[in-house]
Amino acid sequence: MSVYVGNLSYEVTEESLNAVFKEYGTVKRIQLPTDRETGRLRGFGFVEMSSDAEEAAAIDALDGAEWMGRDLKVNKAKPREERGSFGGDRRNNNYRNRY
Repeated sequence: MSVYVGNLSYEVTEESLNAVFKEYGTVKRIQLPTDRETGRLRGFGFVEMSSDAEEAAAIDALDGAEWMGRDLKVNKAKPREERGSFGGDRRNNNYRNRY
């Protein structure tokens, strides 16, 4: 599993985020999504650690903590949801069926 880290500064780097999380255990992977059009960081990321205990320790310590001028939002990442086109399942998209 991985940890969701929200409200990140747009100046954050993988190295700086790794430095914060490695205090709570072994960091296996960091993902910092970027905007497709601008290439700018989106203000959130995901950190994968080597055990659930390490993830829990990082969440407990860092959720609400100030870092780089922002209050972090840190919690267990939720599985990515499937996204259909036009805001939902095409078969049940009432907007499309009306026009």
